[in-house]
Amino acid sequence: MRRLILLRHGQSEWNLENRFTGWTDVELSEHGREEAREAGKKLLAAGIRPECCFTSYLRRAIHTLQIALEVMEQDWVPVIKDWHLNERHYGALQGLNKTDTANKFGTEQVHEWRRGFDEKPPMLTRDDPRWPGNDPRYKNLTDDEIPLSESLHDTIARVRCSWEELIVPALHQYETVLIAAHGNSLRALVMMLGHLSPEEITQVEIPTGSPLVLELDDRIAVRSRHYL
Repeated sequence: MRRLILLRHGQSEWNLENRFTGWTDVELSEHGREEAREAGKKLLAAGIRPECCFTSYLRRAIHTLQIALEVMEQDWVPVIKDWHLNERHYGALQGLNKTDTANKFGTEQVHEWRRGFDEKPPMLTRDDPRWPGNDPRYKNLTDDEIPLSESLHDTIARVRCSWEELIVPALHQYETVLIAAHGNSLRALVMMLGHLSPEEITQVEIPTGSPLVLELDDRIAVRSRHYL
């Protein structure tokens, strides 16, 4: 039996301010850092010791992982950072207040942008300072790989690359693997592993700082799941 731990980053400064974040690289709030510490304590109390970890290129996920591993005294284990595990890209909504956006475009439209499976938020342009192509961490990506906006469907497609090329091989090598990432990139994994429909995944919410433990068989099929 193998274990895959999914950990959504703790509350970020923009979560606290109720802003769309996406690929914008914001820091954890103090509450978010405490959530990360509590996640580490829960894993420690459950006797779970990750042997290999994955995270995104965004500091709120990276720092959540670092804090949790330090609490567990597991900060020596290998950590692989992969941009495919970044949060869903919210396009031109990034940085906007969610309540103000709902007042401007309507609650139903914003709900579709946030929860619709194929719905994309308004797209950025490449001359927008928020475009990820201006960020050195993505300098080796092609224009086709760098999103201007993403649906959940798009997010699942890129997360699948990380799953098949990196995470599955790690699960064959290690008994316990931890992924610290984001609400939508983790929902993508939950959808893939649980074989959920587009309608079912819209009802799934991954809480911040709460480790989700998936028990897997040797074929990497989910046998059970629970939150700590």
